Amino acid sequence: MKKFLGVSLVCLALCGLGAAIQCYSCSDYTGSCTKTVDCSLDDACLTLKERGGDTHRKCVKYSDCSFKTMSIQFPRVQQFTFDCCTTDLCNAASFTAVSKPVLAVLSSLALLWCCLL
Repeated sequence: MKKFLGVSLVCLALCGLGAAIQCYSCSDYTGSCTKTVDCSLDDACLTLKERGGDTHRKCVKYSDCSFKTMSIQFPRVQQFTFDCCTTDLCNAASFTAVSKPVLAVLSSLALLWCCLL
């Protein structure tokens, strides 16, 4: 049981709850992106997709995640969809990000299952 508790605490510590997030930062037509940046504490990760055009990924203030603000920040873009998210690298193109608390719970459950076998 001590082993399980120790591993669980390490998992929670690695999750870094309450820390600033990392986001992908790029603008391209393919939507693939590998460059990452560290954001501020009150930032979110933005994915903005132009209709028939580029996909923009970057850090934005969470309070700026509105259609009106995005229209001002991207004045040349006529039609777009956007999403703001608040977990590390959640604005990736090819996978669905899992939140840190969910990852911590799933890790703890997996360790518990292993210890009971």
